[in-house]
Amino acid sequence: MNTTTYNTIGDAKHYLSVPFYYSFEPSLVVGIRDNYLALAAPIFAYWSLSLFFHFLDISGWKWLDKYRIHESKEVTARNRATRTQVVLAVILQHIIQTALGLLWLSAEGKPANHVEKMQWIAEILRPFTSWALGEANFKAVEPQIAYYVYWWATPGFQLMSAMFVIDTWQYFLHRLMHVNKFLYKQFHSVHHRLYVPYAFGSLYNHPVEGFLLDSLGAGLAEYLTGMSVRQAMLLFIFSTLKTVDDHCGYSFPFDPLQLMSSNNADYHDIHHQVIFRHCPSLSSAQLLM
Repeated sequence: MNTTTYNTIGDAKHYLSVPFYYSFEPSLVVGIRDNYLALAAPIFAYWSLSLFFHFLDISGWKWLDKYRIHESKEVTARNRATRTQVVLAVILQHIIQTALGLLWLSAEGKPANHVEKMQWIAEILRPFTSWALGEANFKAVEPQIAYYVYWWATPGFQLMSAMFVIDTWQYFLHRLMHVNKFLYKQFHSVHHRLYVPYAFGSLYNHPVEGFLLDSLGAGLAEYLTGMSVRQAMLLFIFSTLKTVDDHCGYSFPFDPLQLMSSNNADYHDIHHQVIFRHCPSLSSAQLLM
């Protein structure tokens, strides 16, 4: 095995140190394996954020009125699904995604040799760093560059790539379910029984759609980007929070999940209303995906 020769103790420190977000513990939560935690965490995130928005719905606080997209009474007056039906459907969705996850995610194997991997990165980058910085300078910064590539650039790229995979998968499958009348009538129309979307109804889907659109899409993103179980946990939590926030029924100017994309609560509200009015013929509603 090739090794990198350290020039100073400071250089070695970059290979041996870890960033603040990393834990050497075999499990993030004592007594719960990470692969099980990765399945439980997004469910906890879903209901925690959903209940927060539900609390706002029933709070009666007048200052929230200017942020509500619809009046609360519209939820019961216009929606075609009761809250009980929604809760039961979401629970079924969570059971399906957990069962898939138990088959998909395995426990982490032998701990990674981080020093060896950073040294490998340093060797790969050496022709470029030596050319860009010169022979006299690159050896002093080579460990630092390998450290930031390994601990920050690579995980960041994996996360962004996984989000791209999920977004692309859901966009085209969602579009197909609007364009194809059979798929819409049999599967996707269930989600659009909610004319006025609300937080814990964000995963109110037909079980087949829930499996294909959400569970399988997230699993593919994790697999294609080579994420660790802990990285996958972060991806699943983030995508869950974003989904709930997109259907929350509030347009907050200070909500970071809504600021990061135009595909937010306002957009989803328009989408649900237009589809509801045009169903079942779809017509121009197909344009609003």
